[in-house]
Amino acid sequence: VLINPNNGLSYTMWKDIPVPFFMSVYFFHIVNPDEILKGEKPTVVQRGPYVYRENRWKDNITFHDNHTVSYKEFRQYFFEESMSVGDESDVVTIPNMLVLGASVMMENMPFPVRLLLSTTFKTFNEGPFLTKPVGELMWGYDSKLVDFLNKYLPGMLPTSGKFGLFAEFNNSNTGQFTVFTGQDNIRKVHMVDSWNGLKSVDYWRSEECNLINGTAGQMWPPFMTKESTMPFYSPDACRSMELVYQRPGVSRGVPVYRFVAPKTLFANGADYPPNEGFCPCRQSGLLNVSTCRHNSPVFISHPHFLEADPVLLDTVNGLSPNEDEHGLFIDIHPETGVPMKVSIRLQLNLLIKSVFGISETGNIAEVVMPMIWFEESGYIDGPVLNTFRTSLVVLPMVMEYMQYIFIALGLAGILGAVMLYVNDKVRDVDEFVCSSEQIWRIVEFHHFAQQWSSAVNGCRQNESPNS
Repeated sequence: VLINPNNGLSYTMWKDIPVPFFMSVYFFHIVNPDEILKGEKPTVVQRGPYVYRENRWKDNITFHDNHTVSYKEFRQYFFEESMSVGDESDVVTIPNMLVLGASVMMENMPFPVRLLLSTTFKTFNEGPFLTKPVGELMWGYDSKLVDFLNKYLPGMLPTSGKFGLFAEFNNSNTGQFTVFTGQDNIRKVHMVDSWNGLKSVDYWRSEECNLINGTAGQMWPPFMTKESTMPFYSPDACRSMELVYQRPGVSRGVPVYRFVAPKTLFANGADYPPNEGFCPCRQSGLLNVSTCRHNSPVFISHPHFLEADPVLLDTVNGLSPNEDEHGLFIDIHPETGVPMKVSIRLQLNLLIKSVFGISETGNIAEVVMPMIWFEESGYIDGPVLNTFRTSLVVLPMVMEYMQYIFIALGLAGILGAVMLYVNDKVRDVDEFVCSSEQIWRIVEFHHFAQQWSSAVNGCRQNESPNS
Protein backbone atom coordinates (compact mmCIF):
# COMPACT_ATOMS: atom_id res chain seq x y z
CA VAL A 1 0.00 0.00 0.00
CA LEU A 2 2.93 2.35 0.68
CA ILE A 3 4.28 4.32 -2.29
CA ASN A 4 7.65 2.63 -2.32
CA PRO A 5 9.64 1.44 -5.37
CA ASN A 6 10.56 -1.67 -3.35
CA ASN A 7 6.89 -2.71 -3.16
CA GLY A 8 6.60 -4.26 -6.63
CA LEU A 9 2.86 -4.83 -7.12
CA SER A 10 1.47 -1.77 -5.34
CA TYR A 11 4.10 0.58 -6.79
CA THR A 12 3.49 -0.68 -10.34
CA MET A 13 -0.26 -0.22 -9.92
CA TRP A 14 0.32 3.30 -8.66
CA LYS A 15 2.91 4.32 -11.26
CA ASP A 16 1.68 2.80 -14.53
CA ILE A 17 -1.95 1.91 -13.71
CA PRO A 18 -1.78 -1.45 -15.58
CA VAL A 19 -5.55 -1.94 -15.74
CA PRO A 20 -8.10 -1.36 -18.53
CA PHE A 21 -9.37 2.22 -18.39
CA PHE A 22 -11.91 3.71 -20.80
CA MET A 23 -13.77 6.92 -21.49
CA SER A 24 -17.23 6.50 -22.99
CA VAL A 25 -18.74 9.66 -24.50
CA TYR A 26 -22.44 10.26 -25.22
CA PHE A 27 -23.59 13.23 -27.32
CA PHE A 28 -26.96 14.95 -26.96
CA HIS A 29 -27.80 15.37 -30.66
CA ILE A 30 -30.15 18.31 -31.19
CA VAL A 31 -33.19 17.35 -33.26
CA ASN A 32 -34.85 20.79 -33.62
CA PRO A 33 -32.20 23.55 -33.90
CA ASP A 34 -34.42 25.86 -35.99
CA GLU A 35 -37.27 25.59 -33.49
CA ILE A 36 -34.90 26.34 -30.60
CA LEU A 37 -33.98 29.63 -32.29
CA LYS A 38 -37.70 30.47 -32.27
CA GLY A 39 -37.94 29.90 -28.52
CA GLU A 40 -39.25 26.34 -28.48
CA LYS A 41 -38.10 23.68 -26.02
CA PRO A 42 -34.97 21.79 -27.16
CA THR A 43 -35.35 18.13 -28.08
CA VAL A 44 -32.29 15.88 -27.91
CA VAL A 45 -31.46 12.28 -28.73
CA GLN A 46 -28.58 10.54 -27.00
CA ARG A 47 -25.90 9.25 -29.39
CA GLY A 48 -23.18 6.91 -28.21
CA PRO A 49 -21.22 5.59 -26.57
CA TYR A 50 -18.08 6.52 -28.44
CA VAL A 51 -15.44 4.68 -26.44
CA TYR A 52 -11.79 5.62 -26.01
CA ARG A 53 -9.13 3.54 -24.31
CA GLU A 54 -7.10 5.60 -21.87
CA ASN A 55 -3.40 5.19 -21.30
CA ARG A 56 -2.30 6.75 -18.02
CA TRP A 57 1.15 6.85 -16.50
CA LYS A 58 3.11 8.91 -14.02
CA ASP A 59 6.33 10.70 -14.89
CA ASN A 60 8.71 13.21 -13.30
CA ILE A 61 8.47 11.16 -10.10
CA THR A 62 10.47 12.73 -7.27
CA PHE A 63 10.60 11.52 -3.67
CA HIS A 64 11.08 14.09 -0.91
CA ASP A 65 12.50 13.95 2.62
CA ASN A 66 9.14 14.77 4.24
CA HIS A 67 7.64 11.43 3.12
CA THR A 68 5.95 12.86 0.02
CA VAL A 69 6.38 12.20 -3.68
CA SER A 70 5.71 14.54 -6.61
CA TYR A 71 4.64 13.47 -10.09
CA LYS A 72 2.71 14.41 -13.19
CA GLU A 73 0.16 12.00 -14.61
CA PHE A 74 -0.13 11.93 -18.38
CA ARG A 75 -3.01 10.58 -20.46
CA GLN A 76 -3.65 9.56 -24.04
CA TYR A 77 -6.89 8.46 -25.72
CA PHE A 78 -7.34 5.91 -28.50
CA PHE A 79 -10.68 5.28 -30.20
CA GLU A 80 -12.09 1.75 -29.70
CA GLU A 81 -14.50 1.15 -32.56
CA SER A 82 -15.36 -2.39 -31.41
CA MET A 83 -16.74 -1.00 -28.15
CA SER A 84 -18.56 1.95 -29.75
CA VAL A 85 -21.96 2.22 -31.40
CA GLY A 86 -20.54 4.00 -34.40
CA ASP A 87 -17.48 5.70 -35.79
CA GLU A 88 -15.84 9.07 -35.13
CA SER A 89 -17.14 10.10 -38.56
CA ASP A 90 -20.73 10.05 -37.24
CA VAL A 91 -22.25 13.54 -37.54
CA VAL A 92 -24.09 15.14 -34.62
CA THR A 93 -25.48 18.59 -33.83
CA ILE A 94 -24.66 20.38 -30.56
CA PRO A 95 -24.58 24.03 -29.39
CA ASN A 96 -21.70 26.11 -30.73
CA MET A 97 -19.82 27.09 -27.56
CA LEU A 98 -17.89 29.79 -29.41
CA VAL A 99 -21.12 31.58 -30.34
CA LEU A 100 -23.68 30.81 -27.63
CA GLY A 101 -21.13 30.73 -24.82
CA ALA A 102 -19.47 33.96 -25.86
CA SER A 103 -22.88 35.62 -26.26
CA VAL A 104 -23.79 34.93 -22.62
CA MET A 105 -20.35 36.10 -21.51
CA MET A 106 -20.86 39.40 -23.40
CA GLU A 107 -24.45 39.90 -22.26
CA ASN A 108 -23.59 42.82 -19.97
CA MET A 109 -21.10 44.47 -22.31
CA PRO A 110 -22.06 47.75 -24.07
CA PHE A 111 -24.43 47.36 -26.99
CA PRO A 112 -21.83 48.34 -29.63
CA VAL A 113 -19.54 45.56 -28.36
CA ARG A 114 -22.34 43.02 -28.75
CA LEU A 115 -23.04 44.25 -32.28
CA LEU A 116 -19.35 43.94 -33.12
CA LEU A 117 -19.33 40.38 -31.76
CA SER A 118 -22.35 39.48 -33.88
CA THR A 119 -20.66 40.96 -36.95
CA THR A 120 -17.55 38.91 -36.20
CA PHE A 121 -19.63 35.71 -36.06
CA LYS A 122 -21.14 36.54 -39.44
CA THR A 123 -17.74 37.34 -40.92
CA PHE A 124 -16.40 33.92 -39.99
CA ASN A 125 -19.67 32.13 -40.80
CA GLU A 126 -20.21 30.91 -37.23
CA GLY A 127 -23.78 29.93 -36.34
CA PRO A 128 -25.43 29.01 -33.05
CA PHE A 129 -25.16 25.24 -33.62
CA LEU A 130 -22.43 22.93 -34.86
CA THR A 131 -23.07 19.92 -37.08
CA LYS A 132 -19.79 18.05 -37.31
CA PRO A 133 -18.24 14.58 -37.02
CA VAL A 134 -17.76 13.21 -33.51
CA GLY A 135 -13.99 13.08 -33.92
CA GLU A 136 -13.75 16.79 -34.75
CA LEU A 137 -16.06 17.83 -31.93
CA MET A 138 -13.98 15.76 -29.52
CA TRP A 139 -10.41 16.58 -30.52
CA GLY A 140 -10.70 19.79 -32.45
CA TYR A 141 -11.70 21.28 -35.78
CA ASP A 142 -10.30 24.08 -37.90
CA SER A 143 -11.97 27.42 -37.31
CA LYS A 144 -11.00 30.77 -38.77
CA LEU A 145 -12.67 32.45 -35.80
CA VAL A 146 -10.45 30.49 -33.40
CA ASP A 147 -7.37 31.46 -35.39
CA PHE A 148 -8.47 35.11 -35.34
CA LEU A 149 -9.09 35.15 -31.57
CA ASN A 150 -5.81 33.40 -30.79
CA LYS A 151 -3.96 35.94 -32.94
CA TYR A 152 -5.56 39.15 -31.70
CA LEU A 153 -6.92 38.11 -28.26
CA PRO A 154 -4.40 35.51 -27.02
CA GLY A 155 -5.43 33.67 -23.88
CA MET A 156 -9.16 34.16 -24.45
CA LEU A 157 -9.61 30.53 -25.52
CA PRO A 158 -8.39 27.44 -23.59
CA THR A 159 -6.46 26.18 -26.62
CA SER A 160 -4.08 27.76 -29.06
CA GLY A 161 -4.74 25.14 -31.73
CA LYS A 162 -7.90 23.47 -32.91
CA PHE A 163 -11.05 23.96 -30.85
CA GLY A 164 -12.70 20.81 -29.45
CA LEU A 165 -14.45 19.64 -26.30
CA PHE A 166 -11.50 17.42 -25.25
CA ALA A 167 -8.71 19.08 -27.25
CA GLU A 168 -6.83 20.07 -24.09
CA PHE A 169 -7.12 16.60 -22.53
CA ASN A 170 -5.35 14.37 -25.04
CA ASN A 171 -1.57 14.04 -24.63
CA SER A 172 -1.76 16.24 -21.55
CA ASN A 173 -1.22 15.93 -17.80
CA THR A 174 -3.38 16.78 -14.80
CA GLY A 175 -0.80 19.04 -13.15
CA GLN A 176 1.83 18.29 -10.55
CA PHE A 177 0.52 16.37 -7.57
CA THR A 178 2.52 15.96 -4.36
CA VAL A 179 1.11 13.17 -2.20
CA PHE A 180 2.15 11.41 1.00
CA THR A 181 3.94 8.07 0.63
CA GLY A 182 2.63 6.69 3.93
CA GLN A 183 6.14 5.88 5.21
CA ASP A 184 5.59 7.81 8.44
CA ASN A 185 1.81 7.37 8.71
CA ILE A 186 -0.02 4.70 6.70
CA ARG A 187 -3.32 6.53 7.13
CA LYS A 188 -1.97 9.50 5.11
CA VAL A 189 -0.82 7.44 2.12
CA HIS A 190 -2.01 8.87 -1.24
CA MET A 191 -3.42 11.99 0.45
CA VAL A 192 -2.60 15.18 -1.48
CA ASP A 193 -0.12 17.54 0.12
CA SER A 194 -0.29 20.05 -2.76
CA TRP A 195 -1.33 20.43 -6.40
CA ASN A 196 0.84 22.60 -8.63
CA GLY A 197 2.41 23.79 -5.39
CA LEU A 198 -0.95 24.91 -3.98
CA LYS A 199 -2.73 23.84 -0.79
CA SER A 200 -5.92 25.45 -2.06
CA VAL A 201 -7.30 27.01 -5.24
CA ASP A 202 -8.94 30.40 -5.78
CA TYR A 203 -11.84 29.47 -8.05
CA TRP A 204 -14.52 29.58 -5.36
CA ARG A 205 -15.95 31.98 -2.79
CA SER A 206 -15.12 30.20 0.49
CA GLU A 207 -12.01 28.73 2.09
CA GLU A 208 -13.76 25.38 2.57
CA CYS A 209 -14.70 25.08 -1.11
CA ASN A 210 -11.20 26.10 -2.23
CA LEU A 211 -9.38 23.50 -0.11
CA ILE A 212 -7.55 20.67 -1.88
CA ASN A 213 -8.71 17.64 0.09
CA GLY A 214 -8.30 13.89 -0.14
CA THR A 215 -6.29 11.88 -2.64
CA ALA A 216 -5.64 12.27 -6.37
CA GLY A 217 -8.59 9.98 -7.01
CA GLN A 218 -6.84 6.66 -7.72
CA MET A 219 -6.08 5.02 -4.36
CA TRP A 220 -7.04 5.76 -0.78
CA PRO A 221 -5.58 4.97 2.66
CA PRO A 222 -6.24 1.41 3.90
CA PHE A 223 -8.50 0.12 6.67
CA MET A 224 -11.66 1.83 5.46
CA THR A 225 -14.93 1.34 7.35
CA LYS A 226 -18.57 1.96 6.56
CA GLU A 227 -18.21 5.31 8.32
CA SER A 228 -15.28 6.33 6.08
CA THR A 229 -15.62 8.78 3.19
CA MET A 230 -13.61 8.97 -0.04
CA PRO A 231 -12.39 12.55 -0.62
CA PHE A 232 -10.39 13.40 -3.74
CA TYR A 233 -9.33 16.44 -5.73
CA SER A 234 -10.35 16.63 -9.41
CA PRO A 235 -8.40 19.11 -11.56
CA ASP A 236 -11.01 18.68 -14.32
CA ALA A 237 -13.85 19.72 -11.97
CA CYS A 238 -11.59 22.32 -10.30
CA ARG A 239 -12.64 21.19 -6.83
CA SER A 240 -12.47 18.53 -4.16
CA MET A 241 -15.30 16.02 -3.98
CA GLU A 242 -16.25 13.34 -1.49
CA LEU A 243 -18.02 10.00 -1.93
CA VAL A 244 -19.92 8.18 0.83
CA TYR A 245 -20.48 4.51 1.68
CA GLN A 246 -23.53 2.85 0.12
CA ARG A 247 -23.29 -0.94 0.53
CA PRO A 248 -20.92 -3.94 0.63
CA GLY A 249 -20.42 -6.20 -2.37
CA VAL A 250 -18.08 -8.48 -4.28
CA SER A 251 -16.14 -7.46 -7.40
CA ARG A 252 -14.53 -10.31 -9.38
CA GLY A 253 -14.21 -12.42 -6.27
CA VAL A 254 -12.84 -9.61 -4.08
CA PRO A 255 -14.94 -8.16 -1.21
CA VAL A 256 -15.55 -4.43 -1.71
CA TYR A 257 -17.38 -1.43 -0.33
CA ARG A 258 -19.33 0.67 -2.82
CA PHE A 259 -18.99 4.44 -2.42
CA VAL A 260 -21.27 6.83 -4.30
CA ALA A 261 -21.86 10.57 -4.69
CA PRO A 262 -24.00 12.03 -1.90
CA LYS A 263 -27.17 13.79 -2.99
CA THR A 264 -25.62 17.04 -1.76
CA LEU A 265 -22.61 16.89 -4.15
CA PHE A 266 -24.03 19.35 -6.69
CA ALA A 267 -26.76 20.86 -4.48
CA ASN A 268 -26.96 24.65 -4.50
CA GLY A 269 -26.30 26.85 -1.48
CA ALA A 270 -29.99 27.19 -0.64
CA ASP A 271 -30.48 23.44 -0.35
CA TYR A 272 -27.05 22.74 1.21
CA PRO A 273 -25.41 25.78 2.87
CA PRO A 274 -21.80 24.43 2.75
CA ASN A 275 -22.04 24.62 -1.06
CA GLU A 276 -22.73 28.35 -0.99
CA GLY A 277 -19.06 28.91 -1.79
CA PHE A 278 -19.57 27.26 -5.22
CA CYS A 279 -22.16 29.85 -6.20
CA PRO A 280 -23.44 31.87 -8.03
CA CYS A 281 -25.79 28.91 -8.27
CA ARG A 282 -28.77 27.99 -10.34
CA GLN A 283 -30.99 25.01 -9.57
CA SER A 284 -29.67 22.19 -7.41
CA GLY A 285 -27.82 19.59 -9.43
CA LEU A 286 -25.54 22.04 -11.27
CA LEU A 287 -21.95 23.01 -10.50
CA ASN A 288 -21.00 26.36 -12.01
CA VAL A 289 -17.42 25.89 -13.29
CA SER A 290 -17.24 29.16 -15.24
CA THR A 291 -14.59 30.55 -12.89
CA CYS A 292 -12.14 27.81 -13.90
CA ARG A 293 -13.25 27.62 -17.54
CA HIS A 294 -12.35 31.09 -18.82
CA ASN A 295 -15.70 32.45 -17.51
CA SER A 296 -17.59 30.41 -20.08
CA PRO A 297 -21.15 29.62 -18.83
CA VAL A 298 -20.40 25.93 -18.35
CA PHE A 299 -22.03 23.71 -15.74
CA ILE A 300 -21.25 20.18 -14.56
CA SER A 301 -23.98 17.80 -13.42
CA HIS A 302 -24.80 14.14 -13.18
CA PRO A 303 -25.87 12.65 -16.56
CA HIS A 304 -29.44 13.38 -17.61
CA PHE A 305 -29.69 15.72 -14.59
CA LEU A 306 -29.83 12.80 -12.16
CA GLU A 307 -30.57 14.00 -8.59
CA ALA A 308 -31.12 17.52 -9.93
CA ASP A 309 -34.03 19.92 -9.59
CA PRO A 310 -36.92 18.55 -11.74
CA VAL A 311 -37.20 21.98 -13.38
CA LEU A 312 -34.06 21.19 -15.37
CA LEU A 313 -35.69 18.10 -16.88
CA ASP A 314 -38.77 20.11 -17.83
CA THR A 315 -36.74 22.47 -20.03
CA VAL A 316 -35.34 19.79 -22.37
CA ASN A 317 -37.09 16.89 -24.12
CA GLY A 318 -35.32 13.54 -24.39
CA LEU A 319 -33.76 13.09 -20.94
CA SER A 320 -34.40 10.06 -18.74
CA PRO A 321 -32.20 9.80 -15.64
CA ASN A 322 -31.75 6.58 -13.67
CA GLU A 323 -29.26 5.56 -11.00
CA ASP A 324 -27.95 2.39 -12.68
CA GLU A 325 -26.93 4.10 -15.91
CA HIS A 326 -26.08 7.59 -14.69
CA GLY A 327 -24.90 7.34 -11.07
CA LEU A 328 -21.19 7.41 -10.29
CA PHE A 329 -19.53 4.90 -7.94
CA ILE A 330 -16.24 3.37 -6.83
CA ASP A 331 -15.96 -0.21 -5.56
CA ILE A 332 -12.97 -0.32 -3.22
CA HIS A 333 -11.19 -3.06 -1.30
CA PRO A 334 -11.49 -1.55 2.20
CA GLU A 335 -8.43 -3.21 3.76
CA THR A 336 -6.03 -1.80 1.14
CA GLY A 337 -7.82 1.28 -0.26
CA VAL A 338 -7.37 -0.05 -3.81
CA PRO A 339 -10.35 0.53 -6.18
CA MET A 340 -11.47 -2.66 -7.91
CA LYS A 341 -14.01 -0.97 -10.20
CA VAL A 342 -14.53 2.70 -11.00
CA SER A 343 -17.28 4.53 -12.88
CA ILE A 344 -17.13 8.33 -12.79
CA ARG A 345 -19.99 9.84 -14.82
CA LEU A 346 -20.39 13.56 -15.43
CA GLN A 347 -22.32 15.77 -17.83
CA LEU A 348 -21.19 18.98 -19.54
CA ASN A 349 -23.88 21.65 -19.96
CA LEU A 350 -23.93 25.10 -21.54
CA LEU A 351 -26.19 27.97 -20.53
CA ILE A 352 -27.84 29.31 -23.70
CA LYS A 353 -30.20 32.27 -24.06
CA SER A 354 -31.19 35.10 -26.36
CA VAL A 355 -28.83 38.07 -26.03
CA PHE A 356 -30.03 41.41 -27.37
CA GLY A 357 -27.73 42.72 -30.09
CA ILE A 358 -26.37 39.29 -31.07
CA SER A 359 -28.70 38.09 -33.81
CA GLU A 360 -27.20 34.57 -33.84
CA THR A 361 -28.97 33.86 -30.54
CA GLY A 362 -32.42 34.52 -32.07
CA ASN A 363 -35.22 34.04 -29.55
CA ILE A 364 -33.59 31.16 -27.68
CA ALA A 365 -35.23 30.57 -24.31
CA GLU A 366 -32.91 30.50 -21.30
CA VAL A 367 -31.93 26.85 -20.91
CA VAL A 368 -29.08 24.92 -19.31
CA MET A 369 -28.44 22.79 -22.38
CA PRO A 370 -26.91 19.29 -22.09
CA MET A 371 -24.11 18.82 -24.63
CA ILE A 372 -22.36 15.55 -23.71
CA TRP A 373 -21.95 13.21 -20.81
CA PHE A 374 -19.00 10.91 -20.30
CA GLU A 375 -18.04 7.96 -18.16
CA GLU A 376 -14.48 7.23 -17.08
CA SER A 377 -14.37 3.60 -16.04
CA GLY A 378 -11.76 1.06 -15.08
CA TYR A 379 -11.44 -2.27 -13.36
CA ILE A 380 -8.65 -4.54 -12.17
CA ASP A 381 -8.37 -7.59 -14.42
CA GLY A 382 -5.93 -10.18 -15.79
CA PRO A 383 -2.65 -11.05 -14.02
CA VAL A 384 -2.97 -8.06 -11.68
CA LEU A 385 -6.39 -9.28 -10.54
CA ASN A 386 -5.06 -12.82 -10.02
CA THR A 387 -2.12 -11.56 -7.98
CA PHE A 388 -4.35 -9.19 -6.05
CA ARG A 389 -6.94 -11.88 -5.34
CA THR A 390 -4.28 -14.41 -4.31
CA SER A 391 -2.48 -11.97 -2.03
CA LEU A 392 -5.48 -10.29 -0.46
CA VAL A 393 -8.27 -12.87 -0.62
CA VAL A 394 -7.03 -16.43 -1.06
CA LEU A 395 -4.00 -16.33 1.25
CA PRO A 396 -5.85 -14.56 4.09
CA MET A 397 -8.67 -17.10 3.69
CA VAL A 398 -6.20 -20.00 3.80
CA MET A 399 -4.53 -18.48 6.84
CA GLU A 400 -7.91 -18.08 8.49
CA TYR A 401 -8.80 -21.71 7.77
CA MET A 402 -5.37 -22.83 8.96
CA GLN A 403 -5.98 -20.89 12.12
CA TYR A 404 -9.18 -22.82 12.70
CA ILE A 405 -7.43 -26.08 11.83
CA PHE A 406 -4.66 -25.35 14.33
CA ILE A 407 -7.25 -24.44 16.94
CA ALA A 408 -9.11 -27.68 16.25
CA LEU A 409 -5.89 -29.69 16.47
CA GLY A 410 -5.01 -27.95 19.71
CA LEU A 411 -8.46 -28.67 21.14
CA ALA A 412 -8.18 -32.27 20.01
CA GLY A 413 -4.81 -32.58 21.78
CA ILE A 414 -6.20 -31.04 24.93
CA LEU A 415 -9.25 -33.30 24.77
CA GLY A 416 -7.01 -36.37 24.27
CA ALA A 417 -4.90 -35.42 27.26
CA VAL A 418 -8.01 -34.91 29.36
CA MET A 419 -9.37 -38.31 28.30
CA LEU A 420 -6.06 -40.01 29.18
CA TYR A 421 -6.08 -38.28 32.54
CA VAL A 422 -9.67 -39.30 33.18
CA ASN A 423 -8.91 -42.90 32.14
CA ASP A 424 -6.02 -43.00 34.58
CA LYS A 425 -8.23 -41.67 37.36
CA VAL A 426 -10.99 -44.16 36.53
CA ARG A 427 -8.42 -46.98 36.63
CA ASP A 428 -7.22 -45.77 40.01
CA VAL A 429 -10.77 -45.64 41.27
CA ASP A 430 -11.45 -49.14 39.94
CA GLU A 431 -8.35 -50.44 41.65
CA PHE A 432 -9.34 -48.66 44.80
CA VAL A 433 -12.84 -50.13 44.64
CA CYS A 434 -11.44 -53.61 44.06
CA SER A 435 -9.03 -53.22 46.96
CA SER A 436 -11.85 -51.93 49.14
CA GLU A 437 -14.04 -54.91 48.33
CA GLN A 438 -11.20 -57.28 49.15
CA ILE A 439 -10.57 -55.53 52.45
CA TRP A 440 -14.24 -55.54 53.17
CA ARG A 441 -14.45 -59.26 52.53
CA ILE A 442 -11.46 -59.80 54.85
CA VAL A 443 -13.16 -57.65 57.50
CA GLU A 444 -16.39 -59.56 57.08
CA PHE A 445 -14.55 -62.90 57.24
CA HIS A 446 -12.66 -61.74 60.29
CA HIS A 447 -15.90 -60.60 61.92
CA PHE A 448 -17.53 -63.92 61.03
CA ALA A 449 -14.53 -65.78 62.43
CA GLN A 450 -14.80 -63.84 65.67
CA GLN A 451 -18.49 -64.64 65.90
CA TRP A 452 -17.79 -68.30 65.17
CA SER A 453 -15.04 -68.42 67.77
CA SER A 454 -17.30 -66.79 70.33
CA ALA A 455 -20.08 -69.28 69.60
CA VAL A 456 -17.74 -72.22 69.95
CA ASN A 457 -16.38 -70.90 73.24
CA GLY A 458 -19.90 -70.36 74.47
CA CYS A 459 -20.85 -73.88 73.67
CA ARG A 460 -17.81 -75.18 75.51
CA GLN A 461 -18.63 -73.13 78.58
CA ASN A 462 -22.20 -74.34 78.58
CA GLU A 463 -21.16 -77.97 78.62
CA SER A 464 -21.00 -79.11 82.22
CA PRO A 465 -18.26 -81.43 83.33
CA ASN A 466 -20.86 -83.92 84.41
CA SER A 467 -22.75 -84.11 81.21
